[in-house]
Amino acid sequence: MIASLDHLVLTVADIDATVVFYRDVLGMEAVTFGDGRTALAYGSQKINLHRAGQEFEPKSARPTPGSADLCFLLDVPLDTARGRLREAGIPVEEGPVARTGATGPLRSLYIRDPDGNLIELSVSVPSSA
Repeated sequence: MIASLDHLVLTVADIDATVVFYRDVLGMEAVTFGDGRTALAYGSQKINLHRAGQEFEPKSARPTPGSADLCFLLDVPLDTARGRLREAGIPVEEGPVARTGATGPLRSLYIRDPDGNLIELSVSVPSSA
């Protein structure tokens, strides 16, 4: 039944700090929609942001900043991403490490966003022929 992911929601402590991180460090686009709501757009998906304590209904049972673990596929080499993180002062928590993604092997770096969400930044590894 499911074809793809349209959007997900992150509950955050500070929408402005979250926008700065995802826009300036990861290259997402901040967008405003609906009644002044904020989202982060990338590719054909988006992340809607809810401020903790001011979530939109309906919401998850326990919306909590810092509870997410997200993996994003990069459109640049992992070394390029690592350099950009270094320039931005974002520490790499782990990596590069081998992982398995939805469609095959990955090489990944792990960082944290302003709320402490675990962010995996990955590139696909070609299968050996």
